[in-house]
Amino acid sequence: MYDYSFWDLWENIIFPGLIDTLIMLAGSAITCGIVGFIVALVLVTTDPRGLRPNRAVYEATSTIVGLLWSLPFIILAISIIPLTRFVVGTSIGVWAAVFAITFAGSPFIARLLESAFKEVNPSLIEAARSLGASDWQITLRVIVPEAVPAMVSQMTLGVITLLGFTAIAGTIGAGGLGAVALTYGYQNFNDQVMYGTALLLVLIVVIIQLAGNALYRKIK
Repeated sequence: MYDYSFWDLWENIIFPGLIDTLIMLAGSAITCGIVGFIVALVLVTTDPRGLRPNRAVYEATSTIVGLLWSLPFIILAISIIPLTRFVVGTSIGVWAAVFAITFAGSPFIARLLESAFKEVNPSLIEAARSLGASDWQITLRVIVPEAVPAMVSQMTLGVITLLGFTAIAGTIGAGGLGAVALTYGYQNFNDQVMYGTALLLVLIVVIIQLAGNALYRKIK
C-alpha cells in the first residue's frame, strides 16, 4: 500500500490519466464515427427498403455488426491483442486502446447512425427520386443532411458509451482514469482517488451531454 497525498496524486497521476482518457475518447470517437458512418450507409442502402436492396450484403454486414457488438468489450479487447500488437506495435497504451475501442464501438455507432438515417421522411426520398436524382445524390443531399440532427443526438449517446470503454481499457494496460481508479484507488484503498476519478468521469459525461444537446438544438 502506497501513501500519497491527494494533490500529489492529482498532479502526477490523476491529471495525466485525465489527459490520456480524453485522447482515447477523442481518437476513438473519430475512428468509430468514420467507420460507423460508412457501415451505417451500407446497411441503410442495402436494406430491403433501401435505395439499393441487397439481401446478401445487408445480412452479412448486419451479422458482423451484431456479433462484434454482442461481445463484452474487455473480452474483445483481449482477443484481438495479437492484431492490436501487429497494427499499433504494442498491446498497451493509449493508441492500442483506441484501436480496440474502434473494433468494439464502431458496430454500436453504426447501429445508432443507421437508426438516424431511417428517421428521414420517405416522402423526401421519393420527391428527390421523382426529380431524377441518382441514388448517390439522394444519399448525400437528402438522407445525410436530413439526418444530421438525429445523428448528433445519437452520437452523443455513442460518445458517452465510448467513454465507458476507455475506463474499462484502463484495467488492461491502456492507462487513463480507469487505470488510476483501479491501481491508485481500489487496490491502494484510497477512496479519495477512487471516487475522485469517478466524479471526473461523471463530469465528462455531463459536459458531453450538455454539448450534444446544445448542438442538437442549434441544428434542429
